[in-house]
Amino acid sequence: MKKLLIMTCAMCVLTSAANAAVSNAVKNETIKGNIENLKQRPQIERKAPDMEQMKKIRKAHEQAFEQKLNLTEVQKLKARELRKSGHEKIEPVMKDIRAKKQEAEAIRRSKLTVEAQEEKLTVIDKDLAVLQKQAQEIRKQNMKDFEAILTKDQKKTLKNMKKEGRKNFDKKRKCDGHKKFDDHRKELPPQPPIKTFEK
Repeated sequence: MKKLLIMTCAMCVLTSAANAAVSNAVKNETIKGNIENLKQRPQIERKAPDMEQMKKIRKAHEQAFEQKLNLTEVQKLKARELRKSGHEKIEPVMKDIRAKKQEAEAIRRSKLTVEAQEEKLTVIDKDLAVLQKQAQEIRKQNMKDFEAILTKDQKKTLKNMKKEGRKNFDKKRKCDGHKKFDDHRKELPPQPPIKTFEK
């Protein structure tokens, strides 16, 4: 009886060892096959577009915009002048905004106490709000100046383009998991009272 029991145990051990060896061999072959497949795939180098590509993209967008509005040559020239002067006006403000953001990031990384960080960041946030408002005012003025060179039909087309752009923007943000642009302005529903446990 003891011999039978020992033989059965030995068979179980050998069977499980054989199964483990076969399983490891299959895993190793699968891994090797996957590695070989990865090596054989052409490596796609992903990099940000360079300045020349960005200029081409921007130029294509400008041309499509001008074509959609059906601008005349005179309007195109005026629009380019307005774009250039608007860029010159807003660039120093944007430079200040970038500097303030870098300053805020440096403060967050510093070893200052949390209270000191919050104090300095509050001042920077106020400065940033003023700068962003200035940038927004410059953009609004640029848009008014641009709309002044358009005919009534072109203004209607521009208005429709803005609506379409807003819809696409909201749709893209929704797909990306963001809330609608104006959702943050809506009031939150009243919260139920917190229940406390009484003894």
